[in-house]
Amino acid sequence: MTKPKQLFKFLVTLAMAIVSLAQPAPVLAQISCSGSITVTDIQPRAIYNVASVDIVITGAGFTVDTVVSLDNYGALTTASVSGAGDSLVAIVPAGVPAGTYTVRVIDGANAAICASAITVTAPTSTPAATHTSAPTNFVRPVIAVDSYGASSPTITPGQDLDFDVTLINWGQITATNIVLNFTPGDFTPRVTGGQRVAGPLEVGQRVKVYQPLTASSGLSGKSVATLEVKAEYTDVSGKAYTETFTLTFPVVKQGAGPTKTPTPTNTLVPRPQLLVKAYKTDPETLKPGEKFTLFFELANTGAGEAKRITMILGGGSASGGGSSGGTPGASTGSGGISGGSGDFSNFAPLGSANVQFLGDIASGATLSLKQSFIVNASAKAGAFPMKITFAYADGIGNNFNDDQAITLLVYAPPLVEVSFYRPPDPFFVGQPGQLPLQIVNKSRSLVLLGNMTVTSAGAELSNNTILIGNLDAGGSFPLDAVAIPSQPGPLEVVVAVDYVDDFNQPQIITETLTVEVIDIPTPEPGFSGGPNADGLSPTEPESMWDKIVRFVAGFFGFDSAPPESVATPIPVEGEVIVAP
Repeated sequence: MTKPKQLFKFLVTLAMAIVSLAQPAPVLAQISCSGSITVTDIQPRAIYNVASVDIVITGAGFTVDTVVSLDNYGALTTASVSGAGDSLVAIVPAGVPAGTYTVRVIDGANAAICASAITVTAPTSTPAATHTSAPTNFVRPVIAVDSYGASSPTITPGQDLDFDVTLINWGQITATNIVLNFTPGDFTPRVTGGQRVAGPLEVGQRVKVYQPLTASSGLSGKSVATLEVKAEYTDVSGKAYTETFTLTFPVVKQGAGPTKTPTPTNTLVPRPQLLVKAYKTDPETLKPGEKFTLFFELANTGAGEAKRITMILGGGSASGGGSSGGTPGASTGSGGISGGSGDFSNFAPLGSANVQFLGDIASGATLSLKQSFIVNASAKAGAFPMKITFAYADGIGNNFNDDQAITLLVYAPPLVEVSFYRPPDPFFVGQPGQLPLQIVNKSRSLVLLGNMTVTSAGAELSNNTILIGNLDAGGSFPLDAVAIPSQPGPLEVVVAVDYVDDFNQPQIITETLTVEVIDIPTPEPGFSGGPNADGLSPTEPESMWDKIVRFVAGFFGFDSAPPESVATPIPVEGEVIVAP
């Protein structure tokens, strides 16, 4: 029984060898590597993607932190490193797309680049037997990652970079409504919120999508960073599909030594950076329902010129047919500006739209801007942020969307009126008079007021201070102050009411009222030698004869009283008085 089993095993091995020889072996050029790390050979250089394959890289200077990656695929898992540092083993996983790959060996700031070093081949499919019918294909779109990369060949914790992924439709029908979600983890999405949308993708068609990222500070100590991308899409009939891709990138070890020889890197373009340096409003204090003008200084603090700047008040975005966030994208449309979805609940622009074209700003230059607004009449008192988006491009056409926020303070002071609740009585110099004052709450809500105080520079006042407290909407509070004027003419009366505003700061409301003061007239003295003060002429002296006549008259019963004083009119200049 043992010999037949050995014979059967030999025949199976022989058949597998014949099938392997039937596969065409690709012809590979001699390996050529450049960089600051020495790589002499990579074996095997031709592999099949049906299963994971260990590749051995020989050279010098390898450490436990050395990372191997395939361009347009990603980092590989390092299985082992020799004690002498002259060889390492990396694992190429199953399913790597067929093609020829450039191998990068990276250790800190040092790297070696081996162009066209490995060829991955997919096995030739075996046709179905003629006596059996081939199964019917399931018709659907299939979205896969064709290639991906980043703006930097290696990742540093805390670094801002731009990521790109090329999608391909390997299915049998068109993929529509493609939405990519970049899951936060080793990387944090910037600008877009981690979601990008691509147009319909025909069978075999490719599309490149860009996403700005920030490497997490938690990558310190790691050699590989991973990014999870979830693709959601539908077919033409609306059936939904989901794919999840895990992409890997090599991480630079912090504190790595200096580069021994220059390493090829991408050419960096000086990036512009727009910042709002200062801003103010006119008037300085903003109130509900009030118009105001916003003035601010925009500065380009970056190293490059900012071109085609568009300002979007309230927040928004702009694109020129590609992607935003600092990386040019493949054109998927005519581009445009989205400024209608901004926040205008507290402040609304006046006189012009919230989108303005500003032109270009050179590096280090500033631009003075202004815009008219109105505070919403229903706005409450408080501190409110206003979002401003600046969309611009650099010197080679990379698009950027920068969001900034400024804070505006809205005050809602009490709406009150100070007046007389009736016309005041005439005031005389040196005489006390009453000031019938009142304060009326004209707002739609209750207000809390402090002391009401009346002062005047031309009068002595009493009963001129009173505490008001809560005053209902439409209610009034009287104060009957007493004033003793010191001189005739207009008398200014100043009424002051104190309160605490919405930011717990003491404030004062003042109102000036005017009353007229009359002088008291002085009586003129009588004329010398003329009538007395009562207008009567003095009585003539009585003679002896006059007394005898009065006695005789009284004896016979006639009036014997002495003569009375006679009223004499007071002469007026220019008037002739006729005696009676």
